Amino acid sequence: MAARFASSKPPSFFLLGAKVTPFGRAYFSTSIVGESPVLVRDFIHAALYDPEHGYFSQRSGSVGVLDRSIKFNQLEGRKAYMKHLDAIYKQSDTSWFTPVELFKPWYAHGIGEAILRTANLSVPLKIYEIGGGSGTCAKGVMDYLKLNAPTRVYDNMTYISVEISSSLAKKQIETVGEVDSHLKKFKVECRDAADPNGWGIEQQPCWVIMLEVLDNLPHDLIYSKNQVSSWMEVWVENKCDRSELSELYKPLGDPLITSCMEILDLAKDGTTHGSMAGSVARNILAKIFPRPRRCWLPTGCLKLLQVLHGALPKMSLIASDFSFLPDVRVHGERAPLVTSKKDGKSKDHNNYLDAKGDADIFFPTDFLLLERMDHYCSGWSKPHEDNSKSKKGKKRRTLMLDTSSFMEEFGLPLKTRTKDGYNPMLDDFKNTKFYLSVPTHNIK
Repeated sequence: MAARFASSKPPSFFLLGAKVTPFGRAYFSTSIVGESPVLVRDFIHAALYDPEHGYFSQRSGSVGVLDRSIKFNQLEGRKAYMKHLDAIYKQSDTSWFTPVELFKPWYAHGIGEAILRTANLSVPLKIYEIGGGSGTCAKGVMDYLKLNAPTRVYDNMTYISVEISSSLAKKQIETVGEVDSHLKKFKVECRDAADPNGWGIEQQPCWVIMLEVLDNLPHDLIYSKNQVSSWMEVWVENKCDRSELSELYKPLGDPLITSCMEILDLAKDGTTHGSMAGSVARNILAKIFPRPRRCWLPTGCLKLLQVLHGALPKMSLIASDFSFLPDVRVHGERAPLVTSKKDGKSKDHNNYLDAKGDADIFFPTDFLLLERMDHYCSGWSKPHEDNSKSKKGKKRRTLMLDTSSFMEEFGLPLKTRTKDGYNPMLDDFKNTKFYLSVPTHNIK
């Protein structure tokens, strides 16, 4: 899960709609890369999740949980809201907060309504949540279904949290357990959702919820020295004296990278599929103004979608994440924001290699690319295939909404409005979106 650190200027922080992450002991070491080079996605995974040196492992503070819901209708406006949050952060300087926590229970209720409105209620409702944090989303969704769904739907539902952190798994049970009837329907599976060995095959319709999960999934990086040179895989290695990390470029060969490039319509020789005139123009530009190219590939997301579609072929998906990130200093298309915090001050880094256990690395989500990967992994579409002309019906129906539109459609935005009409859930989350994907029966 990604985080934008709190600063002395809360408005710039809330423009991100982010969560606050505690700063822990920096680990300036190249130990997260061993004797052999590793792909960039493996470096990022280690920098974030290595048991000894990873960013999240270094920060053992529990996920931020508000003692009570914020009473927005008692706040005068934006200034009062910011002051209230500042007090919350000072009391919880070892925690971060997600939108579902800041706007509980209303944020989760909107998700519950979206599920209730589109779920196939002729079969028992089954919900998986990946990376469920403190359990606030699970409890909020189950609360909403208990109050608004037909009795038989709530009585027969199952809610499964797939959580890699054992401490968070325990916290989720405590949170959901505040309502006795929820516990019989809720369970936590402490495992990595991207590991196919943890899944069976679920043939019944089900829902998968992922809130702020995509932004911290490992990415790969490809490099080309100019506009027409072939793409190369980027690896990370220790220099001879093991005091510094550097990049190593290798010919393309990794299956996840090549699959992602196919979905993106990136040719291996450095071109994109287009006109001959375009190719000639690129060759001329490459000679006159040679410019290195760097492209970040969401291979971690692709792997997760492959696993989910393989295990849950009739799943419906609801995901929320950053659609863009401001002030990114790392180079490349879809580049991450790399941020550390020291002595209460945030620092954005120019190079992802600066993240050696002391910095968060989080990416924007290209929602159009997410849709293409989702369709690809479901088996409906293939790279370069024109689905609009295909005689085969759509296998999935997708919808992308910004957060304010999603909450206006499915939520109760009046509940998060202050006295003067300011609504932080609608007004402060301009760079986040929701993605909904459901299977159809029109596949013949």
